[in-house]
Amino acid sequence: MGKETNGEARTREENEDSQAQADIWKYVFGFTEMAVVKCAIELGIADFLESNQQPVSLNQLSAALGCCSSSLYRVLRFLINRGIFEETSTGNGEISYVQTPLSRLLRKEGGNSMAAFVLFESSPVMLAPWHNLSARVLSKENTVPAFDAAHGKDVWKLAETDPGYNNLLNNAMACDARVSISAIINGCPEIFKGISSLVDVGGGDGTALRILVEAFPWIKGINFDLPHVASVAPHSNSVQHVGGNMFDYVPKADAAFLMWVLHDWGDDECIQILRKCGEAIPKDTGKVIIVEAVIGRKGDDKLKDVGLMLDLVMMAHTSNGKERTAKEWAYLLSAAGFSRHTINHINAVQSVIQAYL
Repeated sequence: MGKETNGEARTREENEDSQAQADIWKYVFGFTEMAVVKCAIELGIADFLESNQQPVSLNQLSAALGCCSSSLYRVLRFLINRGIFEETSTGNGEISYVQTPLSRLLRKEGGNSMAAFVLFESSPVMLAPWHNLSARVLSKENTVPAFDAAHGKDVWKLAETDPGYNNLLNNAMACDARVSISAIINGCPEIFKGISSLVDVGGGDGTALRILVEAFPWIKGINFDLPHVASVAPHSNSVQHVGGNMFDYVPKADAAFLMWVLHDWGDDECIQILRKCGEAIPKDTGKVIIVEAVIGRKGDDKLKDVGLMLDLVMMAHTSNGKERTAKEWAYLLSAAGFSRHTINHINAVQSVIQAYL
């Protein structure tokens, strides 16, 4: 190829500068996407469209939701431009709105809804620590956790003392559990073969375990979490709720299950938790099933950025938590006394790690 001329170089630089100018606005106003999606959930747009099962005009929608039609139009225009909701024309030429696969995830009810997770992460409590992220990075010894700096206590102490926040947290975890557990059941059901009892360590309100026991009814489920969580968990005939501290002990079972637990903690704490799980399972036949993100997993191009974002969420919301690579998971498991492990990738941001003593 010939050498680039000065004119061509100038044109290329101008194009790059122009693209940079366009891109920077996405960061200036990046918060608007979360805020407008939260607004759509709170208004119940997706719920109303789903219940109608046919195109709905702006006037119908604004009347049903009790909204200002001009403001609602602007919200919908923004969301449609991002592929959330779709605009269509009726027989008489009137513009109407319909659901998309993405908007269906914003219903307040539904098996794969992510609405509760959006409402949790967009709440003032969860947004405040992000303003302290630079202080966290500048604290070389991690002495200024961003969440603690914003609220004066960590996530777990706040949940223990604030019922409203505790409810938001449990709803978000239950919301994610419905999606992730379905992916596990569909992607690798064989991992539950031969397990007659399963303890879900840090299982929240027991949603994950209830779904698993329904799918594999031969399993006796033990939902294990902090006393203030276990005491308000919904009653279930198939799941026993037990309150306690996973750093002290884990109830005995054929297998221990941990989903979105270990990423909240630093390496030393994770090793301690895993050792307690190892003490709870049979040495020869037991196993620990870990459901967590694996950073850099092959073939995860669609979810790669999600894993990296989650890692920064851990930096903002926990003291020492982080997302881990396969190598880092191997280190933790070996240090906790496990002799071997396997990793199964599923149709979710998490993978399934099975660890054996």
